[in-house]
Amino acid sequence: MNPTPDYIRRLAGKRVLVTAAGQGLGAAIAAELLERGCDVAIHYRSSAAGAEALVSRATFLGRRALAIRADLTKREECEACVDRAVEFLGGLDILVNNAGDLVARRRLGEIDESFLRASLAINLESMLWVTKRAQPALETAAPSAIVNLASLAGRKGGHGGSLVYSTMKGAVITWTRALSAELGPKGVRVNCVAPGLILGSAFHATHTTPESAAATIAGIPLGRAGTPEDVARAVAYLASEYDGFITGATLDLNGGVYCA
Repeated sequence: MNPTPDYIRRLAGKRVLVTAAGQGLGAAIAAELLERGCDVAIHYRSSAAGAEALVSRATFLGRRALAIRADLTKREECEACVDRAVEFLGGLDILVNNAGDLVARRRLGEIDESFLRASLAINLESMLWVTKRAQPALETAAPSAIVNLASLAGRKGGHGGSLVYSTMKGAVITWTRALSAELGPKGVRVNCVAPGLILGSAFHATHTTPESAAATIAGIPLGRAGTPEDVARAVAYLASEYDGFITGATLDLNGGVYCA
């Protein structure tokens, strides 16, 4: 029997918090990390069934997992979520900041203050407060890692009506670079993935029409949309110690439609 590859074994026993992990990309990421031997705190807001299914999967695999409900648009709930994760896991080696949402498609003339505040809260403020609360645990566990979820929209500007969302995902890429410089001396690597069209996620089921998806796929050199599992493997790679000299980087996952 072939031995387990080193790049998989190096994640075994790592303690992970994945935000927005009850469905879609977050669930795929949490499942991938469980398969690779991690113990995972699974944050969710409304997808309780998906989160509990991952807890059951963890039990089957002989790993530990905890489902944690929190509204990450509220700072106090961000902090409580991290505290519960760290207490349950006994520390924190990896943080995956996956929470984010387009909220709605609105062009410049349709943007009002409440829409802007809602977009900021879920896409940027949640990441800031979760990461700030997790920083001491990550530094204690160093070498450790943070992986942030951005988007191809943050590179290209996105489709119509995604002005605010695209701007914020561009900010996540900049946040990644800046934070990597700040936390690098503490032994914490900070990287980012920027997915393109990923079918099978609630995001595109909500915000992308079949016609728009087909038009996008027609322009992808690899000839297909991505899957949540494509993103999960990339996150696991960046989280692992196998690439311990990579920090401040953004990995583009778009089938070749955009190359930075």
